[in-house]
Amino acid sequence: MSKEENVIKFYVLCDRLKNIIRTGWKAWNVKKERLESVAEHIYSTQMLALAIYKEYNYDIDIMKVIMMLAIHELGETVIGDLTQFEISKTEKKIIEHNAVHKILSGILDATDIEDLFLEFDEGKTKEADYAHHCDKLDCDLKSKLYDEEGLVDLNDQKNNKIFYDEKVQTLLNEEKSWSGMWLRFGQEKYNYDENFLAISNYAKNNDISNMGKIK
Repeated sequence: MSKEENVIKFYVLCDRLKNIIRTGWKAWNVKKERLESVAEHIYSTQMLALAIYKEYNYDIDIMKVIMMLAIHELGETVIGDLTQFEISKTEKKIIEHNAVHKILSGILDATDIEDLFLEFDEGKTKEADYAHHCDKLDCDLKSKLYDEEGLVDLNDQKNNKIFYDEKVQTLLNEEKSWSGMWLRFGQEKYNYDENFLAISNYAKNNDISNMGKIK
């Protein structure tokens, strides 16, 4: 294939992410006509990473983080958006790595991009750890935005396997809100540093929907 064909083929493949809806929102029956896509999640995660970097002065290569976040969902162009409640972490890692390798080796000469994807997935460098936490916090913040719109009915979850998870039920009972459960779940599972924890707690304790308005 020509270089031009490779570029277009990769672009078209990634364009699919605009139409892959985040599985978690469908599982929770979020009542919104247009739910967040994987592509939108990637963008908001990158913007979150930039904002936290600027406010808290992290000693990281922020452009490397942005690149990691740009490609961290690349495998979903092939396997779709699978949640931790649908598939084990180990199993997802295997099929996602295979998908990314097939995409990059079959279209682009991009071993450096694949290495960056694997670095993110391993989470052992400071950039990968930071990017991973941005990825998780973004999801929790989005749940807060949906919750403030009143889009989730906890009495309408009979077909939602996640709802019946023991940890989820415990947090729902303690927090008394859907987004409170999401935010607490992230705080307890992902080992946030004090800055990420402060942001998560601020979102949990405040209305954030109107905070994007510029006065």
